[in-house]
Order: sequence, then structure tokens, then C-alpha cells
Amino acid sequence: MNIADRVAEAVISRGDLAHLALFVWASGASALLAMTLRDLFAANRRFDEFVRELSLFNRRQ
Repeated sequence: MNIADRVAEAVISRGDLAHLALFVWASGASALLAMTLRDLFAANRRFDEFVRELSLFNRRQ
């Protein structure tokens, strides 16, 4: 039995399903935020590389 099952079982045994639902929602929202930030940082890095290459091209011309 993993830790998630133990936590879910403990919460359900106390009859506190609202807190379990809130925890699942918050975990999902945090995961989506982390994925969004990771993609945003990657896009920012690609844009920075593009601007550097464009600057280099302009200096050559």
C-alpha cells in the first residue's frame, strides 16, 4: 500500500471527503501551474535564442 492509499484511507475513515476533494483539486492545480511555468520558461529561452541569432545576423549585414 503506497502513501497515497494510506492518506486516502485515513481521510475516508474519518468521513472528511471534502478535504480529500480539496486536496486532489489543489494538487492538480499545482501540477498544472508547474507544467505551465516549465513551458513558459522553455518558450522564453527559445525566444531569447531567436533574438540573439537575429542580432548576430544583423551585425553581419
